[in-house]
Amino acid sequence: MKFGGTSVGDVPRLQEVVSIVKQFLDKKPVVVASAMSGVTNILLDTSQRALERKIGEVNNAITALRDKHLHIANTLILDYQRRAALIKEQQESIDELTNLYHGVSLLRELSPRSLDAIASFGEIFSCRQIAAILQESGINAQFVDARTIIRTDDNFGEASIDFAYSNTTINNALAPLVQKGIVPVVTGFIASTEDGITTTIGRSGSDYTGSIVGAAVNSEEIWIWTDVDGVMTADPRFVKGAKVLSEISYREAAEMSYFGAKVIHPKTMVPAIEKKIPIRIKNTFNPTHPGTLISAKPKSVASAAKTVTSIDNLAIISIEGNGMIGVPGVSGRIFSALARAQVNVMMISQASSEHNVCFIVPQKDCQVGAKTLREEFSVDIAKKIIDDVLVKEPVSIVAVVGEGMIGSKGIAGKTFDAVAKADVNIIAIAQGSSELNISFVVEQPDAKKTVQAVHDAFY
Repeated sequence: MKFGGTSVGDVPRLQEVVSIVKQFLDKKPVVVASAMSGVTNILLDTSQRALERKIGEVNNAITALRDKHLHIANTLILDYQRRAALIKEQQESIDELTNLYHGVSLLRELSPRSLDAIASFGEIFSCRQIAAILQESGINAQFVDARTIIRTDDNFGEASIDFAYSNTTINNALAPLVQKGIVPVVTGFIASTEDGITTTIGRSGSDYTGSIVGAAVNSEEIWIWTDVDGVMTADPRFVKGAKVLSEISYREAAEMSYFGAKVIHPKTMVPAIEKKIPIRIKNTFNPTHPGTLISAKPKSVASAAKTVTSIDNLAIISIEGNGMIGVPGVSGRIFSALARAQVNVMMISQASSEHNVCFIVPQKDCQVGAKTLREEFSVDIAKKIIDDVLVKEPVSIVAVVGEGMIGSKGIAGKTFDAVAKADVNIIAIAQGSSELNISFVVEQPDAKKTVQAVHDAFY
């Protein structure tokens, strides 16, 4: 069971966590948890204040963090000795954090290594108090610092897991606890190097930890407890009639995540996929809902398309010219130049005539990308081999995802007919040979009504 920041964010939510763990004690759960909602941001923002030597703001933030966790201890832990022990341990961590901020301020240096050390305290505070709260509720629980069982390299901020080492140490540490009826409460997001230096494992790190731990102990399922009922057919904030999907495949989940759906980060699924362990997305705020099961072979559903989603704040860069036709190496030069400029290409579309190549990039990078390409192709532009490098912004990618689309006739026709009826112009189209998704680009102001129209066509 992995609980996210909103799931452990306040007293009522933590009480719900206790109720959930109690309900499933017969399944011998291992708990992995995030920092309380907002705490990691406070920790990192305060590190910047320390760098700027804004000591008053740093002290205020430290006091707020201490008081936030002290309130939890005083409210949910009635046993005096247990509460006193927790408060003592939390204060020791607060003192250590204060020293780190002092070091940053003194040296006026904030390295990635220091940021990881500072960020780690959110999960330490959170999981230590969850273990104590479970104990207060009569559940035999034990705090486990993931830095003692998960090893990574020293790529601070996005460290890579040493699975050969970690799988063994995780299982050796947790399996005996589970066999004794103890619920391990493991810190998400953090790990350590071979030398014991604290690291973090990047975006959606606590979900990733949940998957790593679940796979290492050969869990029946990995449950990600969050603040939504599961994976939706579309974003319910913008699309009327959006529904929870009961089952999706690993591949569908990866595609949905890439195209902006609130699902699960693709790397989170890797350990589960290797062990063929299903992942279930469940809602802490609505725990009786069955959620969404992500597995290798989900049950088939009526609709070939599972979800319709979009990504905003993008730009389209296009290069065209009659001189490009049949000339080898143009695409290679484009993507090499953009890679040097560290511009991420999110989608590519090219006509078979090779007269035009267009690609989608984050809007914030579009001017850098266009300038880089004009420099790369300056001679070709001067010789009229290439007409120009053009930019259109803002645009959105709309994606239709579903394994049921593979080999199904009429999906593209149904999609584009819905877009036409919504009176929306399609700027570019892309579909991989896997037929797992159809992606197309529209002007950003049209994105929401496009998603609604396509969703209505399939649901």
